[in-house]
Amino acid sequence: MKKIITITTFILVTFNLIAQIANVEEKFDLPIVLSESSGAIFFNDKLIIHNDSGNENKLYELDTISGLVNRTVTVTNATNVDWEDITQDETSIYIGDIGNNRGDRTDLKIYILNKNDYLSSSNVTAEIINFSYSDQVDFVPNPNNTEWDAEALISLDANNLILFTKNWVNGTTKAYSIPKNSGTFTVVPLTTTLSSGGLITGATHNPSTGKVYSIGYNSSLQPFVWVSENFTNNDVFSGTNTQTALTSLAFEQAEAITYIGANRYFITSESFTIGPIYDNAKLVSFTTNDDVLSTTEQAASVVRLYPNPVQDVLYIDGLEFTSIEIYDTKCSLVYRGYNEKIDVSELNKGLFLVKINLKDHTYTTKKIIKY
Repeated sequence: MKKIITITTFILVTFNLIAQIANVEEKFDLPIVLSESSGAIFFNDKLIIHNDSGNENKLYELDTISGLVNRTVTVTNATNVDWEDITQDETSIYIGDIGNNRGDRTDLKIYILNKNDYLSSSNVTAEIINFSYSDQVDFVPNPNNTEWDAEALISLDANNLILFTKNWVNGTTKAYSIPKNSGTFTVVPLTTTLSSGGLITGATHNPSTGKVYSIGYNSSLQPFVWVSENFTNNDVFSGTNTQTALTSLAFEQAEAITYIGANRYFITSESFTIGPIYDNAKLVSFTTNDDVLSTTEQAASVVRLYPNPVQDVLYIDGLEFTSIEIYDTKCSLVYRGYNEKIDVSELNKGLFLVKINLKDHTYTTKKIIKY
């Protein structure tokens, strides 16, 4: 959503700087069609971006080398009331229509796209999660002065999405767990909050490291990143939370963040105009020095098989592998191959075990259902 930002000072707030985030680089200005970029994921070697409120109900695939949009996908049964973030898991893409700048929305939604549908067509129909906050009782419009705005959404595990609020009142960010299945839910805040020191505008959970990276900015448009780690279960802020100012990006409206590897991230910003000051939307990258989970842990969380359940074609995305084996419930080998696209149309219906052999001579296993 377009924000009305009052610049009260150009003096930057002092942050706790650490060496973890490095090589912050402005790669290029985003195309005009993405001047209101608000959410991003990296999938199928493409950066997938959407715009925010009042824009089209479309996802744009951006080539991060050329800076060109090469493909557009329309969510046919969705309206972009205020799309603010996007996340993914093994089988699905989730679009958060969660922006609520006035604090009066009663139609908050998350759209679920099947990845197989997304890859095969430029027009996709979504399933829908409808939700409301259990602790919101006041719906009187209060623009840019509400606790019930949100712009950050992550996929944490097989069952839960986590939403982070963008608290205009005092900067205290709450986290809410939302089930991944379609339906209507009243969501309850998790135990631990974050004194964010600004507005949280995007987030990503990196399964290679187990860490959550959140992007935001303060009243001086100074972007910052919060790193949340060593948390308990889905209470994301219950562990260690560390903030780093991206000082080389001072005066930037950072809007989205996504991991593209264990130690590399992309940020997108939104174009803005304040008086005589204008800035283009940008793509920014940075690196980290995080420890990667053990190979077994990493493979189990990073390798994605979709769709699951599967009928005809199974896709594998994630770590590099040497071969794929599929076994039935009698432990009989029914398939061996070497490609990320597997034709399972001839398999019988039922449960199968997929063994993914990795380059370091270890392996991980996943279960699939053929229907």
